[in-house]
Amino acid sequence: MQAETVELELQDEHPGEATMLEEVQEGLSRAQKRLPSKYFYDAYGSQLFDQICELPEYYPTRTELAIMRQHVWEMALLIGERALLVELGSGSSLKTVSLLERLRDPLAYVPVDISREHLAAAAQRLSERFPALNVLPVCADFTRPFALPDAGEPADKAVLYFPGSTIGNFDPETAQQLMQQMAGTVGRGGGLLIGVDVKKPVARLEAAYNDARGVTAAFNLNLLTHLNAALGANFDLQGFEHHAFYNEERGRMEMHLRSLRAQRVGLGGQEYAFAEGETIHTENSYKYAPEEFETLASDAGFALERIWMDPDRLFSVQYYSVR
Repeated sequence: MQAETVELELQDEHPGEATMLEEVQEGLSRAQKRLPSKYFYDAYGSQLFDQICELPEYYPTRTELAIMRQHVWEMALLIGERALLVELGSGSSLKTVSLLERLRDPLAYVPVDISREHLAAAAQRLSERFPALNVLPVCADFTRPFALPDAGEPADKAVLYFPGSTIGNFDPETAQQLMQQMAGTVGRGGGLLIGVDVKKPVARLEAAYNDARGVTAAFNLNLLTHLNAALGANFDLQGFEHHAFYNEERGRMEMHLRSLRAQRVGLGGQEYAFAEGETIHTENSYKYAPEEFETLASDAGFALERIWMDPDRLFSVQYYSVR
């Protein structure tokens, strides 16, 4: 007899349309127009990102998964028993499965993501796969303080899991501030298991963000579709194209949407003019040598415990404790 599926209760701290409109209008008012990369992740954008992770050009996901498979027992030992595992930007929680399979008696798993529908579906799948696990999903913008859900009893340790090199989406100063916030969330003795992309030849980097099938281009352009639907904007998707390149000076990949003609876009009662060739900067992805990231983490209050890398040194997974 099949067990009855239990519907999970989702803690909803989504920032809402007013905050979204304010952030988008501020970004489009800059000399170099910008849009927050967190708004890539409506339901369809989250599905497109899952497809990106499977592309032959996109090395980070499969490389990080290989590192996880090889070293997950060591990671689980560092996390320890009765831990509260909080995953930031959980998405499909693909990499989390191998970790949850090896953790000893975790108190709860808290997936945190801004895409409500995608989060709810992924959390439900994990709950059904691990019926004894307390899964407590939180829909929130993890760059802002949010309340951890009540797991029913105190954890021996709180550990943040932040895979995928999402930390690279933030400039180093903002990344350090975010990591200081993380240290405060888990407290002294808490941990951070984090994926960090590594500097490598430019051709390898640029291929990963300009795939032959055009999935990354569709993902980038879907940001405008999301804004049209959520905020009543009138972006013409035929008027923009995907543009991604490596900025050597800053050590980061940049994604932009380039205007194909002079045009005007309406949003929230305002109009924004675009010249032909002008871009909207939609995402950064900083790459770090291991010693560079250790310095950044140390300045945020973390102490490096272990670092794991693949044989080709394309990617790293690192474990830190709060000093």
